[in-house]
Amino acid sequence: MAARIDIDGLTEAELIDLNNRVVERLRFLHQARAHSRMLEFSVGDRVSFQPDGREPVLGVLTRYNRKTVTVITEQGQRWNVSPGALRMVKDIGAASDGPSLVELRKK
Repeated sequence: MAARIDIDGLTEAELIDLNNRVVERLRFLHQARAHSRMLEFSVGDRVSFQPDGREPVLGVLTRYNRKTVTVITEQGQRWNVSPGALRMVKDIGAASDGPSLVELRKK
């Protein structure tokens, strides 16, 4: 277990420094998790995600960004999406009214 820090004995400058270091560490951990999730997907994968208050969106992952991935929908819309919101989608054959898709479990 990590040593406990007695923040009551720290000066204002030390508290500001500690706060900055904590914020940077949290950002790093968040980016590491996002990067790890990105690596579960490949450019060209068919994916889905559900924006707040909207129907699920289907598209193709086209690019890795720093914190997000770019998904292009079948309608040509471009979305930058957190990798944690993505689900893999797989074609399972074409029906008369278009391709039949099944959403796979979230990775």
